[in-house]
Amino acid sequence: MSQAELIELAERLETYLGDPHDPASRMSFATVLDHDERDAFPYALIGMLRRWGFLDYGLPAEQGGKAGSPETGFVLMRLIARRDGATAIAAGLSQAAFAPVWIGGTDEQKRRQIEDIHHGVSLAWGLSEAAHGSDLLGNEVVAEKVPGGYRLTGEKWPIGNATFADRMVVFARTGPRRGPGDFSILVVDKWTAEPETVREMPLIKLHGVRPLDLSGLRFDGVFVPDDLLIGAEGQGLEIALKTSQTARLVILSLALSAVDTSLRTALEFAQGRVLFDRPIVEVPYTGTQLAESFADLMAADAMCLGAVRSVQASPNQVSVWSSAAKYLVPTLLEGALSRLNVVLGARVFLREDPRYGMHQKMLRDILVTNMADGNTVVNLRNIGHELDSLLKKARTATPEEREEAVGRAAVLFDMDAELPPYRPWEQELSSRGRDDAVLASADGLERLRALADAAADKDKDRLLLAAGIAGELLGRLGPLEERATALRQELGRGYAQSAELFELAKEYCVVHAASACVLTYVHSQRSMAGPLPSPAVLLLQLERLRKQFHPYEPYRDPTAADEVLAVLTRLHAENRLLSHWPVTLAGPAEERAPHAGSTAGAAPEGSPA
Repeated sequence: MSQAELIELAERLETYLGDPHDPASRMSFATVLDHDERDAFPYALIGMLRRWGFLDYGLPAEQGGKAGSPETGFVLMRLIARRDGATAIAAGLSQAAFAPVWIGGTDEQKRRQIEDIHHGVSLAWGLSEAAHGSDLLGNEVVAEKVPGGYRLTGEKWPIGNATFADRMVVFARTGPRRGPGDFSILVVDKWTAEPETVREMPLIKLHGVRPLDLSGLRFDGVFVPDDLLIGAEGQGLEIALKTSQTARLVILSLALSAVDTSLRTALEFAQGRVLFDRPIVEVPYTGTQLAESFADLMAADAMCLGAVRSVQASPNQVSVWSSAAKYLVPTLLEGALSRLNVVLGARVFLREDPRYGMHQKMLRDILVTNMADGNTVVNLRNIGHELDSLLKKARTATPEEREEAVGRAAVLFDMDAELPPYRPWEQELSSRGRDDAVLASADGLERLRALADAAADKDKDRLLLAAGIAGELLGRLGPLEERATALRQELGRGYAQSAELFELAKEYCVVHAASACVLTYVHSQRSMAGPLPSPAVLLLQLERLRKQFHPYEPYRDPTAADEVLAVLTRLHAENRLLSHWPVTLAGPAEERAPHAGSTAGAAPEGSPA
């Protein structure tokens, strides 16, 4: 799907869903908040999305779906999640549960499941168990071989859509020792199961994504026929890990959407709230906070652009791309939401206005992006396991290897570049030191400096500053390798589990993100729409990443924040997605006047809000 086709599809979904500020629209903030207040599963919203055809964009076209690229599903999920993360997750879980079938299933198994999905069947992905969390090798659900199939026994909990779904794709032990080759994937159909062999477990009350069905299933010898074994017996761990790589990326759409919605709320409030005879958006500190939050969002957006496209353009590197993004994107964006709390002041606590109610909801909902499908610890551990090989390859890669990475990076970070076919079974569980973002970074800096040479005035200065900061961040790789080597020598076998290794992994993720920002700027120049690309936005993106290491040093160009705020203001006024993806949203901007609301007591001392 070309960029033009993707944008047209996304805007068609936006038009269908309608302006979320309009209570009469199909998916309004008022409706979403009502579901959230009542912990009410969004049956009607899920049905509406299914009728529009949303599920098809996560199902392979070869067997009856419409998916050719995870990027399509990611962008569509983002548009749903800017209204409600819970509905986005609930709607997308059938796609996520189908992923093991896509990776390991036969053509007939894929066709059968997709046909049933088209007739209303929904799926859940039964991976987690209460006692074991991310320790998949500790899982205790057992599938015992019997004539004609398997008997499944044990509990899967907590699982999204476990009660709502008709079927569960289950990760279960089929071997005797709980080793890597002792697990398999099977599909349990609740409605063909013998009585009393499947039981739903109670729904869990949640802090965020409250309407979501998070529950579980208890299996008491439920029979699963041989033709519902997905892949070969013993292939389950490999399939599950590849499924998790993609799932980590998809759920990041919720983090981007949470900040998109809250940033608009904070901007409108700051434009309309007048204190001491001027709107608080004109207070330099407040304006800078809005600009910083937008820059963090755009850095996360660039990181997601490359990571989502990597499953097609660099499938042998997804282990690095997905883990780096899954750690850093929620970390950056939770900080951005906290910053917006300061802008909104007391409005953060007011629940009746849908705008502030939505901000509160986003504060709660974004937490799921840090925990689901591999939490911070899991993803930093993944990077830590590969860190030595990544750092060595960054230093020793041959000119040919770097040139190949440059070619792939041009596809990864050009939104309009054609992607190879999506073949999820080609994903690998280790990158063997390869990271195209880092290996192509020198070429990206060279291209950025060439753009600076062709620019004028402030644009030229800001691009040169951006290149300098990016070069400084990339220069951390050498010292990072030295510290890793010294730590490994000091700790010996304890190195792999040390807290210090996790800190080194964090640093690598920031360097990877800096490369993503530069490569997005240089390769997607022609794919963006004004006011993007913006040298000021790129500069502040990189300044914000540098703040991870130097939190109290001033910005090289303090005036850049003013221009970044102007870019944010224009994108919002033009109803544009706050993203490098140039999607126009539903509802004319002029219908949403800046909203200040009434004062609820005095503003906290030192806060303009």
